[in-house]
Amino acid sequence: MASVVKINVLTVPAEQREVLEQRFAARAGSVESSDGFEWFELLRPLEGTDQYLVYTRWRSEADFEAWMAGSMRGAHKPAEGEGGEKPKPAATGSTLWSFEVVQSTGPKASDAS
Repeated sequence: MASVVKINVLTVPAEQREVLEQRFAARAGSVESSDGFEWFELLRPLEGTDQYLVYTRWRSEADFEAWMAGSMRGAHKPAEGEGGEKPKPAATGSTLWSFEVVQSTGPKASDAS
């Protein structure tokens, strides 16, 4: 069975970039212990766009859905700010892309002779 990749495309205004990155850093480790989780990357745009990509890879669609239904809700629950208010979202938009891994490779092992 092939892994599945989920890419959450987040539209983030320039003034909110640091906020978004700090929020992801604060919840580091919240997905790694999930059953079927394989990889995570937060990708910051370098030029021409205000969209961040949140890349996760899962053993199966069922594993991703189980995470969405369970621990994801706690990881994405906004922490209360000062005065008990919930902070506004850093992103102004979000789209989820789904892919199945059909081919994958890594670096070749070097011949250290």
